[in-house]
Amino acid sequence: MSGVRHFLLALQFFTRIPVTGALAQWVGYSPAMLRESAGHFPGVGWVVGAVGAAVFGLALVLLPGEAGALAAALLCIVATVWLTGAFHEDGLADVADGLGGSRERLRALEIMKDSRVGAFGAIALVLAIGLKAALLAVLAGQDELGAAAAVLAAHVLARFAPLFVMRALPYVGGEAGKSKPLADAVSAGSLAVAAAWSLPAVLLLWTTQPLANVLAAGVLLAAATGWLIHRFRSRLAGFTGDCLGATQQVCELAIYLALAVRTT
Repeated sequence: MSGVRHFLLALQFFTRIPVTGALAQWVGYSPAMLRESAGHFPGVGWVVGAVGAAVFGLALVLLPGEAGALAAALLCIVATVWLTGAFHEDGLADVADGLGGSRERLRALEIMKDSRVGAFGAIALVLAIGLKAALLAVLAGQDELGAAAAVLAAHVLARFAPLFVMRALPYVGGEAGKSKPLADAVSAGSLAVAAAWSLPAVLLLWTTQPLANVLAAGVLLAAATGWLIHRFRSRLAGFTGDCLGATQQVCELAIYLALAVRTT
């Protein structure tokens, strides 16, 4: 039952879904439990992705034409942003502000802790949301059912990637960081749990997308994760909670981009 507790703790930490009352008492909390919950990040992606895919699919049925597909994509994004409390988007904005605002490591980390959104963060959010909506609209134009499946799988797999950041780099977010309990390196056991959550998402893409696009998504996902690890290592000498959110956003975009590319 510890796995169920860890999953619910991750769900509570990364979404607005309430885990309260007697259920919260049964789940419990400790820094060690939060570390163990890392393996269930892709499991949270199944929940968020399912909501996004459902909203996307319903909107595609109700809203006709290319404009309808774009509106459906935006509604899908609104649903997932609301469900997660813009947790990952906030991380992307903070990382963009920090890395764009200063070449000096400590100053970059200081900027990332500032709750205000600067020019780099605002630009990153506009570009990320705009590109995500456009790519989802392209996918819907190719195959509506496949597009909904892509949303579901991408939210799962994009939450697998941050574990490799945590595995490869030390935590540099400070003692008060909200992700401080995740500072220890991700264990091999947590990676195995995350892989178990992620494998069905790979199979879902395998059965709903062209094989060339699925392989391209795997390559681009790995490349994006590796590039981000390199950037965080060279610029920050480690990762913060914001870096994990930025990784999720970039990797989600990488999957959509690979799937949307025309192969015939």
